Amino acid sequence: MAGPRQPPSVDAWGGGGFRVAGAWRPGSLLILDDVARSWSAVSLATLSLDDFAEILARRDAVEFVLLGTGLTQGLPPRAVRDGLRAAGVGLEFMSTEAAARTYNVVASEGRRVAAALIAV
Repeated sequence: MAGPRQPPSVDAWGGGGFRVAGAWRPGSLLILDDVARSWSAVSLATLSLDDFAEILARRDAVEFVLLGTGLTQGLPPRAVRDGLRAAGVGLEFMSTEAAARTYNVVASEGRRVAAALIAV
């Protein structure tokens, strides 16, 4: 039997990275299956469905994706929106700051959420 979930908290953001569970992580961030890892995305303009390959591979473990789009909220490219929808993965997008705060709340509620946060 698996132990209780322990999703990492996003404690701070800015300066080109994130502080996650007390540790500084430079660059964009992906949290999937309660594990924080580096994410290859660098901007909303260059975002592609390939950037979501890990999430798509584990879509059974994800209710939806919280996408942090950078300093301001922006519309993800149509190929990303359509590809995630076709795979049955929900997408919520907002500024990175709002997405990080929302992730902390939703994860603390026990929801199975992935956070894909573009560094600011």
